[in-house]
Amino acid sequence: MTQVQAIDKLSAASLATVEQEAQRKIKQRHWLVMSLRLGILIFTLGGWELAARLHWIDPFFFSQPSLIVVQIHDWIMEGTSQGPLWTQVLVTLEETVLGFLIGSVAGVICGILLGRNKLLSDVFSIYIQVANSIPRVVLGSIFVIALGLGMASKVALAVVMVFFVVFGNAFQGVREADRYMIANAQILGASPRQVTMSVVIPSALSWILASLHVSFGFALVGAVVGEFLGSKQGIGLLISTAQGAFNASGVFAAMIVLAVVALAADYLLTTLEKRLLKWRPVAF
Repeated sequence: MTQVQAIDKLSAASLATVEQEAQRKIKQRHWLVMSLRLGILIFTLGGWELAARLHWIDPFFFSQPSLIVVQIHDWIMEGTSQGPLWTQVLVTLEETVLGFLIGSVAGVICGILLGRNKLLSDVFSIYIQVANSIPRVVLGSIFVIALGLGMASKVALAVVMVFFVVFGNAFQGVREADRYMIANAQILGASPRQVTMSVVIPSALSWILASLHVSFGFALVGAVVGEFLGSKQGIGLLISTAQGAFNASGVFAAMIVLAVVALAADYLLTTLEKRLLKWRPVAF
């Protein structure tokens, strides 16, 4: 074996050792994060339960974890006053998904159009600012009056909640596209459509996908607020009914159901983002 081959063999062995050590540290950090999360959850729920049982806080107003678990169990086994729990979840989820999809598509299209066209941006910017400044609760009341207590009013409010978040990110992402890459594509003879599809949109994709994590939560809020203002079914109606009956456990139970739905949706969006952005370096 020559000296060069020996050095190469040692280098390969060192590299493998370093990689194994890095993987071990990553796993250790993962379990550390999970342990800390679990510890914080146990400490918070345990402290809440203890404070309620010792009457440091009034359980009538703040409930306690054990009663919330009982409430969720009753909803699952016996149903709610509006019907089966899964029906309420599916109604709210359908409104949320429809509002999320419509608002996201509209926000991306409008953001790209206005980001690529200075004239359209100058003309419509004032109207977008005015529309974005209107309180969402006011719009929700208008939608309930105009569209009724059915699904349409909740979807409309969810669309409004999502649109401005996605539009702002898409618009900014288009404006932040690399001007040198755009100029090079134009020099090579690319048409405006080709520049937009091959350069601008991929450049803005990180901005757009980042907004989807936030916007789904906004869509869920829009659907629930719409149900709270007036509806026949949904988790928002559960919250409204529990509030009217001074049932704090019911309010917290509905919040937990919403949190589970939101976390599941965020997991799916994160998986989608990883698939679409495989080229992006992994953040440690």
